[in-house]
Amino acid sequence: MSSEPVLDADDPVSDAGEAPAPPASTPAPAPRAGLPVRTTPPPEIDKAPLDLARRIVELAEDKKAADIVLLEIAPFTTVADYLVLCSGGSERQLGAIADGVAEGLKAEGIRILSREGEPNSHWILLDAGSVVVHVFAPPERDFYALERLWAEARTVLRVQ
Repeated sequence: MSSEPVLDADDPVSDAGEAPAPPASTPAPAPRAGLPVRTTPPPEIDKAPLDLARRIVELAEDKKAADIVLLEIAPFTTVADYLVLCSGGSERQLGAIADGVAEGLKAEGIRILSREGEPNSHWILLDAGSVVVHVFAPPERDFYALERLWAEARTVLRVQ
């Protein structure tokens, strides 16, 4: 077998033997039948991961979250770049902290990808893409000890 490229007779070839570059603007493919069509451009996340994490800390502070810790976990996992851990003193406060973070980000055009847990479970997780937020009741936070699990992660910020 020859290692020479096979050229179609209809393909134009330059003097150097290379195919010309594709046209500068390729038309967008036509939508396929039965699939929804996006009518607006996809949302752009304007905040860098650290800025997003700091904003989440501010939103949690606004709802009186206790013992807020911001950890940089990017060197250890691809799940997220930062981890925010915080505590609330009651089920009502846990819900208020999680709702405050979610609503505050939504107001800024940032969508929470997933929310797990309820205030009565004493642990709520919010996934904001590059930042994961854990809102705990103090006994559950002590039990799961995520700070010890991520002990090698750099502590970016601690709010007592």
